[in-house]
Amino acid sequence: MKKTLTLALVALTLSAGIAVAQDPIEGVWQTQPDDGAFAHITLAPCGDKFCGLISKSFRDGKEFKSANHNKKLVYDMVPQGGNKYEGKVWRPSNNKVYLGKMSLSGNVLTMRGCVAGGLICSKQTWSRVK
Repeated sequence: MKKTLTLALVALTLSAGIAVAQDPIEGVWQTQPDDGAFAHITLAPCGDKFCGLISKSFRDGKEFKSANHNKKLVYDMVPQGGNKYEGKVWRPSNNKVYLGKMSLSGNVLTMRGCVAGGLICSKQTWSRVK
């Protein structure tokens, strides 16, 4: 009995050690419309940073298969503390890469694409899908 209890405790301890805390930005986010379309972006770890792939695209409220499907929109995002992140963002409509800044508040992710070392930024507010 004692041996069975010990084995059960060891198994429970090992399985608890395997569980890894998920970062709050991980999940699927809906972008604001940009040039008449919006997308679902799946944010997940990529190495020691975070990346966001275009997982679905919508135009006029209907899903369509975009040429940008599965492309990275967000990459090299590094946590800065206080639910803030910095990395890079790609804007498909003009094929430019910008300094990216993200700020998380509950189920709202404020995304900024910046130029001039972060002095001039354009922002979007994304909402959590799941």
